Amino acid sequence: MRHKINQEQSNFPKSIKRAIEAILDKNGENLLVLDLRDITSFTDYFLIVNGNSQRQNMAILENVEKKLKEIKINPIGIEGEKGAEWILIDYGDFVIHIFTPRAREYYSLEKLWGDAKIYEF
Repeated sequence: MRHKINQEQSNFPKSIKRAIEAILDKNGENLLVLDLRDITSFTDYFLIVNGNSQRQNMAILENVEKKLKEIKINPIGIEGEKGAEWILIDYGDFVIHIFTPRAREYYSLEKLWGDAKIYEF
């Protein structure tokens, strides 16, 4: 189920709002937030976005890290920086997935987690 909401109207935690801002600042495309709280215990949210290139994906990653460090939130882990086709940033309560369009279509996480509430930005 998809909900069109804007960031100010959401009840997302401050950290997720900051991550959304950072992603959109670098023109991340097709940003979705999947609410997984009723589905899984390993995280509460997925943020799924794509850039148009590996370079843009890296810019999104760097901006997310910078903006969250400003509020003293650091990632638990980061994977996929080398190829930048799919970068995963784990913040514990939420995980950010930054894809190239081709990789996003191939892995199709939003379909895999189809039972989640989905918020579009």
